[in-house]
Amino acid sequence: MSRTRTAFALGLAAAGALTLGSVTATAATDGATAAAGAALPAAGSTTVTPAGHGFKATLTGKATFKAGSVTISCSVSVATGTVPAAPGNSNPAGAVASPISAPAYSSCTASLPGVTPTVTSSGAWQVSMQNGSPITATMTVPTGGLVVKTSGLASCTVTSAPTAAASVPGTWANGAPSTLTFTNASVPVKVTGGFGCPTSATTAVFNAVYTVSDTTDPAQQITVTP
Repeated sequence: MSRTRTAFALGLAAAGALTLGSVTATAATDGATAAAGAALPAAGSTTVTPAGHGFKATLTGKATFKAGSVTISCSVSVATGTVPAAPGNSNPAGAVASPISAPAYSSCTASLPGVTPTVTSSGAWQVSMQNGSPITATMTVPTGGLVVKTSGLASCTVTSAPTAAASVPGTWANGAPSTLTFTNASVPVKVTGGFGCPTSATTAVFNAVYTVSDTTDPAQQITVTP
């Protein structure tokens, strides 16, 4: 399913080696391995409530998407989703993922004069929440899930997640309403086009703040807890 709008439009490794023949070297290696393990703790428990409730994420302020020297700024964006029903809304050892609609963006402008941006969003998007300090939120963009095109003085095509699904990192804050924030989040892109297009860019930078409301019961709040 696809939406086209005038618009704009997130490795862990540790190893230790033990060598026979030097007690000191062995102890040092063990210590380094222990330190690495301490720096990379296992994910804690996460619960998103209310279970089974629908939600809507609404942009506050502007969302910006910058690839090379070109920036797209949008003042309207909305996505909807559903908290998993119990017991799927709780994970004792990691994040809780919720499917969301492909975000729609409108009221967008480009940093290049005489250029009009349009976007097509499609595919299976999701956002996963991990309790912690801060609470983290990861938005998954499906392969080719967001395509920005410009027309006018520069005809460019920017395809997000061009070869594989991409994870866009953000943060979550509980509140009334709760907020979902993406700050200088890196998104892989492929840029094609002629003069004025940032064809050498392989990543774009995304900034946006969304308020998240409970659409099943507006008196309640979508909340992330242990």
